[in-house]
Amino acid sequence: MTTLVNPDLDRENEPLKGLTRGKKSRAGRNNSGRTTVRFRGGGHKRKDRLVDFKRDKHGVPGKIAKLEYDPCRSANLALVHYIDGDKRYIIAPQGLQVGQEIIAGPDSPVVVGNSLPLRKLPLGSLVHNIELSPGRGGKVARGAGMSAQLLAKEGGWAQLKMPSGEIRKFNLDCYATVGEVGNFEHENIDIGKAGRKRWLGRRPHTRGTVMNPVDHPHGGGEGKSNSGRPPSSPWGTQAKGFKTRKKRNPTSSLIVRRRQKGR
Repeated sequence: MTTLVNPDLDRENEPLKGLTRGKKSRAGRNNSGRTTVRFRGGGHKRKDRLVDFKRDKHGVPGKIAKLEYDPCRSANLALVHYIDGDKRYIIAPQGLQVGQEIIAGPDSPVVVGNSLPLRKLPLGSLVHNIELSPGRGGKVARGAGMSAQLLAKEGGWAQLKMPSGEIRKFNLDCYATVGEVGNFEHENIDIGKAGRKRWLGRRPHTRGTVMNPVDHPHGGGEGKSNSGRPPSSPWGTQAKGFKTRKKRNPTSSLIVRRRQKGR
C-alpha cells in the first residue's frame, strides 16, 4: 500500500465550514432507487467542498491561504482569500504556493493559477479547468496531473490538445486556468489491500463466469468454463468492439482529431 506525502498541505485538514456541505452516499442508485452502477456502497463519510469552477471574480486579486486535501477528487484544493473578504476554493495547479496572489479576468497576466479567456493566452500554453461553453464553468482537465495544450487559434475557435491526445475546438471566449493540475503522482498510488477499496465505497466485483445463468450471460456450466459467447454485460450488451457512440453527437463537429484512429 502506498500513500502520497505532501508537506505543503494544511496539517489541520479541516475545511472551511461555509464552503462545505453534506455528501449523501447514493451507493450507485439513481433518483428512483434503482441500481445503475454495480458494486458501490459503504465507504467513509465525506464532506463535499464547494469549488469555484467559474472563476468569475474578474479583476479582484486574491491570496492563497492554504492548500487542502479533498476526499471527493484526485486533485488538491487551494483556499483563496480575496481582498473584498470573499473566500473560495479552487483547484490547486502544480507550483502554486501559499501566499501567492492570483487573479481572474481578460487582463490578467499569464501566470500559474490565473484564469483568462483562451483568446488572451499565447500558443503552447498549458491550461486546465477549461469551459465548454462561455460562462458555464470549467468542465475539462480537472483531475490530478491533467492539462491541455493550446495549439492554434482560428476564427472564433481555439484548438486544444486534450490529455487523451484528442484535438478539440473551444470557443475563444471560454475561460481556462493557466498551468497543470497538481498532485500528479496520484496515478502512482497502490491501493494495497481490499479494505482501502471499501473505504472508497467500492464493494467486491463478482465475475460473471462464477454466477448462475439466470444472473449473467457468462454464468453456468460445469467447473471453470467459458461462456461460449462474446464478452457482454449482465444485460447482454457486448463489452468489446461494440460501438456505443451516438451517430448524431452534437459535439462531433468540434473534434479535429480523435484520440484513437478509426473510432
